[in-house]
Amino acid sequence: MPQDNRLLIAIGAGLAVVAAVVIALIFSGGRDRSPEPPPAAQGGLTVDVADAPELNTTRELRCFVDGQFVGMATLTDCARRNGLATDALDVGIDETGALAAAPTAAFAPPPSAPPVELTEAEQPSLTAPQPVEPSAQPASGAACLRHTGSDWRSLSSNMSLNACVQALYAGTCVRPGEALYGRWGDVTLRLVPRRVEQSSDNTRFRTLAEQDRSCQFPGLR
Repeated sequence: MPQDNRLLIAIGAGLAVVAAVVIALIFSGGRDRSPEPPPAAQGGLTVDVADAPELNTTRELRCFVDGQFVGMATLTDCARRNGLATDALDVGIDETGALAAAPTAAFAPPPSAPPVELTEAEQPSLTAPQPVEPSAQPASGAACLRHTGSDWRSLSSNMSLNACVQALYAGTCVRPGEALYGRWGDVTLRLVPRRVEQSSDNTRFRTLAEQDRSCQFPGLR
């Protein structure tokens, strides 16, 4: 065989090997590529309401003062505008889906106390004494009321405090600045973000029970 033909055959074989390698790399690269989109294409930032107080204080949120939206501000600046400490603001997701900060119950001040007849617990009827064996006394209770936004509605005339809180608020969460009110006897109850508070004077409130992310009260049994 002439030398030129052998040279051409060798060159052709080499080109064939190179082409095979290139094709193999192309196909293997396509198989190894993940079908999932990059993280940036999988949706926006997700923030858990329960983690909101731990957010970076330099991040801006929707700020509310006297129940009005006043623009974007850091948590510290929003607290300053409200004349409050930072931990006195409720932080969470508002109706627009954005992170917001507002003073506790800024949109829902306490309603006036209910009529006295609604707060009185039902008393057992008095009957003539009977010679019966002593029995266990029922647990102490009081009237449990819900404020509907315009008036008070009775849920029970005799209920324990824990049962009243569960009946009023179990499974319900509120947004920053919002509050739902109830009454147990002469104690005002209000649901605010992540907790239920109580007050004996309808003005100064303190925490009664913490609320978890499922809007339940595991500490109340």
